[in-house]
Amino acid sequence: MSYISGLSEKSNSSKKLIVFDMDSTLIDAETIDELAKAAGVGQEVSAITERAMKGEIEFSQALTERVRLLKGLSLEDARTALDKMPLMPGAKELISFVKSVGYTTAMVSGGFTLSSERVGKLLGIDHVVSNELIVKEGIITGEVEGALTAQNSKELVLEEIAAQHGIAPEDCIVVGDGANDICIFKRARYAIAFNSKPVLRQHADVVIIEKNLKAVIPVIESLDPDQRCVSCIRNA
Repeated sequence: MSYISGLSEKSNSSKKLIVFDMDSTLIDAETIDELAKAAGVGQEVSAITERAMKGEIEFSQALTERVRLLKGLSLEDARTALDKMPLMPGAKELISFVKSVGYTTAMVSGGFTLSSERVGKLLGIDHVVSNELIVKEGIITGEVEGALTAQNSKELVLEEIAAQHGIAPEDCIVVGDGANDICIFKRARYAIAFNSKPVLRQHADVVIIEKNLKAVIPVIESLDPDQRCVSCIRNA
């Protein structure tokens, strides 16, 4: 289904918000996989990540199992690993573009503040929401807390951010790549699957297979060639 035609008719608000996933979307890496490599449990965690991204196991279960495997990793080693993660090609250009045409930006990630805060600052994201690894005496405990630990929790965060701006979730644009984005893809006005797993594509309005976020710019332009665009959202 495509919402390109008729979008301007449905959205009369001048407020616009676009919501992005972080891992494998705004950055060219999976945060938890990089932490796992640093902890010496890379293969075990990657296998769980792959199953979760395909929708074979629920996100909340996968998150708990993977974080548990990180127990004992030092905060210093974690930061060293995460600081090496590159932005996705075209990320800066895309964020610059959407902000130039009036969008508020959000990054909603099931990843962790250790990486999301850095990425948010690098890109100038307006809202960053992610989970937090529990650290005691400089060591990761294998526990996690935050607003995005449960299945479909991204939808609740989407609703909260949208409400802050007086926008309905149904008037938003979302960009993501994995099964845990399905809940917001179903709610948004327009959903963009970026180099995504097959399970997400069936819920998308457009699928981008080029691994460069600049490819999203023409999509946004097509939705609002007169810069009256649709309302949107997105965070950490």
